[in-house]
Amino acid sequence: MVDPRVTKLAELLSTHCCDLGPNDSVLIHAFDLPDEAVAEIVRIAQGTGARVAVRLESGLIKRQLMLGMSETNAELYADIEKYEMERMTAYIALRGSDNYAELGDIPGDIMSMWQRVYTTPVVFGVRVPNTKWVALRWPTSSMAQQANMSTPAFEKFYFDVCTLDYKRMQRASVPLKELMDKTDDVHILGPGTDLRFSIKGIGAVSCSGDRNIPDGECFSAPVIDSMNGTVQYNTVSLYQGTEYKDIRYVVKNGQIVEATAGSNTDKLNEVLDTDPGARYFGEWSFGYNPYVLHPMKDTLFDEKIAGSFHLTPGNAYNPPGGNGNKSSIHWDTVCIQRPDYGGGEIWFDGKLVRKDGLFVLPELEGLNPDKLG
Repeated sequence: MVDPRVTKLAELLSTHCCDLGPNDSVLIHAFDLPDEAVAEIVRIAQGTGARVAVRLESGLIKRQLMLGMSETNAELYADIEKYEMERMTAYIALRGSDNYAELGDIPGDIMSMWQRVYTTPVVFGVRVPNTKWVALRWPTSSMAQQANMSTPAFEKFYFDVCTLDYKRMQRASVPLKELMDKTDDVHILGPGTDLRFSIKGIGAVSCSGDRNIPDGECFSAPVIDSMNGTVQYNTVSLYQGTEYKDIRYVVKNGQIVEATAGSNTDKLNEVLDTDPGARYFGEWSFGYNPYVLHPMKDTLFDEKIAGSFHLTPGNAYNPPGGNGNKSSIHWDTVCIQRPDYGGGEIWFDGKLVRKDGLFVLPELEGLNPDKLG
């Protein structure tokens, strides 16, 4: 018998997220998921009249592929998946994993090459701009362990977070998007952070379950050469299988000129040297999902933490919300500004917008946890 929570999630993915219909071709791309869950998601997608294709992958097999990955092999992989993606109008990615660090021993030069040869043309070149896409993780005992929860408790948390009332969130986010659309100067203050930049003319995009699940953010991007100051992140960030702690950037005229991360400082700088765009920022965003309160080393959850912001080295999304920066990396890194994480402030054009993780302007209070939860 199929878990009714899986059916509810599948319905959300096919309707609210991707708005599937008879004119759509959707690729369901699943990593290490139970067969019955994939089958239920396929069934619900088929019920919309959409044409359905499925790609099943394994993290363990992917690790072996990457260990021996040559540039010509990556080009073959990219050609195949680019051809496939060009025939899709929608894309649903479901990523399970028994070991979040499965790719942690892949050499950095291979990962950089993969980002350049595969990720740039397939993900940023076709999938992101040309399909109705949604990406989400799948609850596993490994994820429960990352979150310091029992597996049953984490599963309940997962389905509660992923299927919240996104229509309410969508309505509440409208005033924030409108405010960001007309804002010039952004000033962020907090422990180890004093950062200023402009978002003038960039535009903003509010996300309420139509691209990521779970969701709850409103993003823009800095004018590419406008950022100056220092940012100190206070969450552990898992990127390409490696954990980075205490990430700190010094930024001058938009470029990261100094980057540290404790014992992984050298590896951090290797990532930032992937290409010229990797040392500039392609996204800046508020996070406000009321059910996600603490980091669990999973970007799709952590970037939505209530009272957080994320500031992303690398590739920008297309306008609105993008600044034109091009890179094969896109690294959403999170700083939480609630009092239990040290607090902080965000100012727009000299006016305080959020303090210690709570929006203080009356028109934005609908995005605070007590209103969204």
